[in-house]
Amino acid sequence: QVQLVESGGGLVQAGGSLRLSCAASGRTFSSYAMGWFRQAPGKEREFVSAISRIGGATYYADSVKGRFTISRDNAKNTVSLQMNSLKPEDTAVYYCAAGTTAVLLSTGTSKYWGQGTQVTVSS
Repeated sequence: QVQLVESGGGLVQAGGSLRLSCAASGRTFSSYAMGWFRQAPGKEREFVSAISRIGGATYYADSVKGRFTISRDNAKNTVSLQMNSLKPEDTAVYYCAAGTTAVLLSTGTSKYWGQGTQVTVSS
């Protein structure tokens, strides 16, 4: 059983940066791959990034590769998404997710979801 709470969203100008954090509660955080998804108005939820159980493998959507970095700290039960060089098209609600493997998360398969945090990038 995992509960996920996102934080760090807000308003930023294009070219700026934000760091999203996801705090997880539960005794077996390290047994889950973690990831981030986002959903913009009028669009379907899309995969953004995922990280394996101990952080040995990471995955990124092509649209964010080179700009976003995912990391996790199993000792603190947290996963983060550093978002640099933000673009207006990055505007969306961002969701933290936990799943069986990072590969499965990259296909949209997740067991647990956070409540979401709004990211707005102005031009």
